[in-house]
Amino acid sequence: MQLDAVDLRILAQLQEDGSLTNVELARRVHLSPSPCLTRVKALEAAGVIRQYVALADPKAVGLGLNVFISISLKEQSRESLAEFERRIAEHQEVMECYLMTGDSDYLIRVAVADIAALERFILNQLTPIPGIEKIRSSFALKQVRYKTALPLPAGAAR
Repeated sequence: MQLDAVDLRILAQLQEDGSLTNVELARRVHLSPSPCLTRVKALEAAGVIRQYVALADPKAVGLGLNVFISISLKEQSRESLAEFERRIAEHQEVMECYLMTGDSDYLIRVAVADIAALERFILNQLTPIPGIEKIRSSFALKQVRYKTALPLPAGAAR
């Protein structure tokens, strides 16, 4: 799907506030409601808009510790990578998982309540996954920036 300036403005607004009504969205992007809704539906159908979510404050729900964990596997066969990815996806503490280049095979970010919860996660959930060779953790002392909105091309200007 080729995105034009109006599509980009719609995306920018929805990334900022996914709860906008169609009428308010249309007003903000200078369209009438019917063509605006048609464009939103087209963006959804094309997979440009994947889903709508509510972002919870981690501390407000008792998840005050963000930990980045580097994981090296004993072997990098297609099967072992697929098995690790399948198993890691089963754990709700895992917020993100990336296949990396360099020294570490994977980098995951987990959200847990505290050090004791991290220890339980590593010992009870992570280490039983077959093929893990090395686990290294780094703690986030302070979140300097967090955003979910993707940077869009200049056509998204409001």
